[in-house]
Amino acid sequence: MDTKEPRPAESRPHTGRRRNEAVRRAILDAALDLIADADGAPVTVETIARAAGVGKQTLYRWWPSKGAVLLDALTDYAAQEVPTPDTGSLRDDLRALTTATFEASQRAPSAPALRTLVREAARDPHLAELMRNFTESRRAAVRGILQRGRERGELPADRDVDLLVDQFYGFFWYRFLLGHAPLDRATADRLTESLLR
Repeated sequence: MDTKEPRPAESRPHTGRRRNEAVRRAILDAALDLIADADGAPVTVETIARAAGVGKQTLYRWWPSKGAVLLDALTDYAAQEVPTPDTGSLRDDLRALTTATFEASQRAPSAPALRTLVREAARDPHLAELMRNFTESRRAAVRGILQRGRERGELPADRDVDLLVDQFYGFFWYRFLLGHAPLDRATADRLTESLLR
């Protein structure tokens, strides 16, 4: 009779339920690059998976839809390229965020990706909802800066913070989509002063 204790089963490699950060990064980068280069061609789960070098089941395991992947990619890119400053000065924080927003919107892959997503959102209600979620996350960054400034007494208590946020992004989207005037550092300075006047 064998009295040896049974050996524990060897641990199996992880099946992929947890996100591998390198794979996640490859998927987000591929999604953003594809939407930036789409020029009207459809971006699908299959094309994202192929470009990232993964199976489409990996995307569906981590995101419920193509739109969710695109939203995550855009949100992640915006967080990296346009971090929310907190220097202790309302004017400095607002100027830094405005400058970073304008500069990021002029570079690839952000500029063509945003234009493509806005165009597609006009035809796709699900993508339109995702774009609202993305823009709300960016609005929250501006709102946070303004509210901190109000708490420090740098912004009068009677100023309508949401109206200021609308003015900030109304200005940005108007110039970004129509391209009739620059979104440069000098413009960021003027908009900052105008909002705080």
